[in-house]
Amino acid sequence: MQPPILSVSMLNRLARERLESAFPLCWVAGEISNLTQAASGHVYFSLKDEGAQVRCVMFRNRAQLLGWRLENGQHVEARVLVSLYEARGDFQLNVETARQAGAGRLYEQFLRLKEKLEREGLFDDAGKRALPAFPTRIGIVTSLQAAALRDVLTTLARRAPHVHLTLYPTPVQGEGAAAQIASAIRAAGQHGECDLLILCRGGGSLEDLWAFNDEALARTIRASTLPIISGVGHETDFTIADFAADQRAPTPTAAAELAAPARESLLNHLLMLHAQLHRQTAHRLEQYGQRLDLLAHRLQHPAQRLERHHSL
Repeated sequence: MQPPILSVSMLNRLARERLESAFPLCWVAGEISNLTQAASGHVYFSLKDEGAQVRCVMFRNRAQLLGWRLENGQHVEARVLVSLYEARGDFQLNVETARQAGAGRLYEQFLRLKEKLEREGLFDDAGKRALPAFPTRIGIVTSLQAAALRDVLTTLARRAPHVHLTLYPTPVQGEGAAAQIASAIRAAGQHGECDLLILCRGGGSLEDLWAFNDEALARTIRASTLPIISGVGHETDFTIADFAADQRAPTPTAAAELAAPARESLLNHLLMLHAQLHRQTAHRLEQYGQRLDLLAHRLQHPAQRLERHHSL
């Protein structure tokens, strides 16, 4: 019996189905090259190592959820579906998500440390310090070159220009950064110049933020004599420092907003309290006035009392 004759379209479709069913979703490591961002929002690139390369596509809905930008030369680990582009018969990987190489191992370290410190009770709410309602002195622990510092200074200047600021400059990334951040926090507590501290830096990859996932730094934060607000990275970034701090803010700007209530809001609140006090005082004076009138009505002049006594 003569075997069936397949069209090219049928062959490619069968090949794609076989590939996708034979390979479960898997992680593939390699270096990005030949990256192209299409007008549709889809991202096309190759993953390569020393011996081979493979075409990849990350569709727009997946790329929008990535949270960071793919670039040529990056070493990544991609979760992929092994497939085939039927129209051209090209073997390709459909990328579901990606992380920078090594991020998986770092994330596992992060989870292990988080679990350890949680078991110890280091993150318990019972040990957290309340933020002062009306701070007049705020310390900022960050790098002088950090964009986060500009955001914090701008926000505080707008909301609370009366607050005195003290900077404790320190590297926030790289080898030794965690120890220097911890040293800055201890110095702030020893100097007694502040009512609270803002610990901040801008967003970045897990590697960029790794200094804030240090066990010794977490313990320094908990041991601090000053309340600490952590504003590290973007809203989706979480670090060990965030859990150890007395208050976590999603961004450096939000940390500044938590640290100092807006001056205009405070003034409006004072005006409201003044008006309430005025009304209550006026009401109380009216009550006292009525009471005095009643007592005066009951009070008799001594001459009237003598006259009444003689008539008896």
